[in-house]
Amino acid sequence: MDSKEISQIVVRAADSKRAHDIVVLDMQKVSLMADYFIIADANSNRQVKAIADEVIDQVEANEVHVYSVSGKETANWILIDLGDVVVHVFQKDTRDFYNLEKLWSEAPLVNIDSWVEV
Repeated sequence: MDSKEISQIVVRAADSKRAHDIVVLDMQKVSLMADYFIIADANSNRQVKAIADEVIDQVEANEVHVYSVSGKETANWILIDLGDVVVHVFQKDTRDFYNLEKLWSEAPLVNIDSWVEV
């Protein structure tokens, strides 16, 4: 399974738990760290955990290896490392503070309209 297919699974899982403002950054020409960054947020730490748990469940169901998960204790910012795909699930205020989209502004946005139900 390639990194774009993994990203689609992640986006659908996050969307199914009502993640807000899901953004996928194409990092392939910007960083050696990952092919894609997926960024989403929620209003509470309970919802942040639910989104992260669903992402982990769905990628594991599709036999994608989860390398590490950080931040579940506080659930302000949970980072899920899937190798070529890195998932960031934030509480809204924390996302606004770190502003990864601005930090990685040279990375093109991926159109995910066809990946989620409208």
